[in-house]
Amino acid sequence: MARIKQKGKSGAAKAYVTRSAAIKKLQCSLADFRRLCILKGIFPREPRHRKRANKGSSAPTSFYYAKDIAYLAHEPVLRKLREHKAFAKRLSRALGRGEWSSAKSLEENKPVYRLDHIIKERYPTFVDAVRDIDDALCMAFLFASLPSDGRIQPSLIENCARLAAEWQLYVIHTRALRKTFLSIKGIYYQAEVEGQTVTWLVPYQFTQTIPPDVDARVMLTFLELYQTLLGFVFFKLYTDAGLVYPPPLDLKKDEGAAGVGAFSLQDAKSASAAAFKKTKEVEVDGKKITSKDVRQTIKSIATSAHAGDDDVGAPEPERVTVSNDADEDFVPQPSKTEIAQGAELPTLQQISTLPSSAPINLFAPYTFWLSRETPRSIFEFIVRSFGGRIGWPASSGTGSPFEEEDESITHVIIDRPVAEKAREHETEEARERRRRRKYVQPQWVVDCVNAGKLLSEEPYLQGKTLPPHLSPFGAPVGAYDPLAAAGEGEDVEMSDGEESEEEAEVEEAEEEAEEESPRTIVRQAAAAAADDPAALRAAELAAEAAGVDYGTFEKEVSKAQKKAKGQKSDAPAEEGEQNMNKMLMSNKQRKLYERMKYGEKKRANERAVLEQKRKNLAKDKKRQSKSSS
Repeated sequence: MARIKQKGKSGAAKAYVTRSAAIKKLQCSLADFRRLCILKGIFPREPRHRKRANKGSSAPTSFYYAKDIAYLAHEPVLRKLREHKAFAKRLSRALGRGEWSSAKSLEENKPVYRLDHIIKERYPTFVDAVRDIDDALCMAFLFASLPSDGRIQPSLIENCARLAAEWQLYVIHTRALRKTFLSIKGIYYQAEVEGQTVTWLVPYQFTQTIPPDVDARVMLTFLELYQTLLGFVFFKLYTDAGLVYPPPLDLKKDEGAAGVGAFSLQDAKSASAAAFKKTKEVEVDGKKITSKDVRQTIKSIATSAHAGDDDVGAPEPERVTVSNDADEDFVPQPSKTEIAQGAELPTLQQISTLPSSAPINLFAPYTFWLSRETPRSIFEFIVRSFGGRIGWPASSGTGSPFEEEDESITHVIIDRPVAEKAREHETEEARERRRRRKYVQPQWVVDCVNAGKLLSEEPYLQGKTLPPHLSPFGAPVGAYDPLAAAGEGEDVEMSDGEESEEEAEVEEAEEEAEEESPRTIVRQAAAAAADDPAALRAAELAAEAAGVDYGTFEKEVSKAQKKAKGQKSDAPAEEGEQNMNKMLMSNKQRKLYERMKYGEKKRANERAVLEQKRKNLAKDKKRQSKSSS
């Protein structure tokens, strides 16, 4: 006999659990449940039949997989959260009773959980972790720029600033930066790390505020996970690059707003050799013994043991102290295993994920000087990532490698208009120095990076109108490109008074429109007459007011109606074919197709509007040039 199915015991009712039921099963608060879901990567699911999953109820609620909730029940972090709840009760009771010694003991033994096991579970391989650090970097750079208030602790902001500086140091050291874009939201960067493309957003250095409607607890929970993830990833990256992690911090430079320059990169081999060379003296029975003496004694004992195996009756050798320091130096030995033995041939997937060749030494021949109004953190990172040298005034922070009077400076990044009055009082030496240097606007540096080559400084000189700054991350097919129009010669002034073909066509069209305005009115009326009789009547009155006779108006109307009928005869065939194709689609596919067509139409309209604006600007520019001449 088959087993009888009970209602609510199988199917969707068993596979899904509501949020309230999950909280009741885990015996935790709603805040702790949200924290656990964020840390473990569990999110609400949408069942196919909500009423069946909710056991017949149609009340709005969130659903989770029952297996995910059972997975959370065995989480060590959940146990620590329960212990912390009991600790909070005991601490409040001790403080209320005035038992200060007991409260101090409880505070010292406060339960603390770690997220190392969660990182290992969610990212089984290092490549998976690198592929998922985009959001982590964005969050770290965001909190590094926030002010400290009651909701965010200063230590948290300091740690985020340290992680951001460590990431920038690694990108500078490995020359991994590929693209950058100055947008309204902030600065977008893209780097190639371990064959993976990493894109992150850095906010501008303005005074940031935390909106009151933002739940800081949720963001802090994400940040807690991301800090642990970045610590794991940075340790692996620095170790593979042969660097010491964490990089040492110079407190004096950090207090002087040195930024990334306050950290210094150290080679792991040289650091270990230096630590190995340090001797420690220990006083035993009034005699000082160093670690060098201990190593020498161990060597002599090993030698005597080896000699005792060959000749048992041989006398014990004397302990000779060798004064040659070269023998005690740490000499790294190469691996004796053959490299080709464990090497594997690269697969097609590995070859496709190799980083694209980019000019990593793009700015190596040049030396830059930042003007005081230029943001130092942005362009110091970009220029140093491509091999260039950069300096800045003392008002932007300490740690500049050279001064403004340095003769090796080739470019000055300046972002203010030309001041002719200030140049009148400069010395001959300063005037000669200014002639040797190129004063460019900040966009030139970014456009050179995105183009992969050094662009001409002429369009980017101080005080000039800059060319369009476009995103290097790619645009959809058919998107509007202002540079393509400029390359075709549509918006470029011709020398020697010559006019482009586009401008001549525009002039002819304007002249025809001025001379034949009645004919234009008739054509518009004829186009409107095909579908709308009310519009036809209005156009007829407009034609009569313009002085067009009724016979000419009727001829134009008949032509427009014939043309409209021809278009309608072709349109049903195409529409019928499209309708037949839609009938063969499923409901989901048909909705997706309609959304796709709607998006294409919307983008085409946006492109047409932008192109029309460009043409209007070209006309205005030409008229201004004619009026000035």
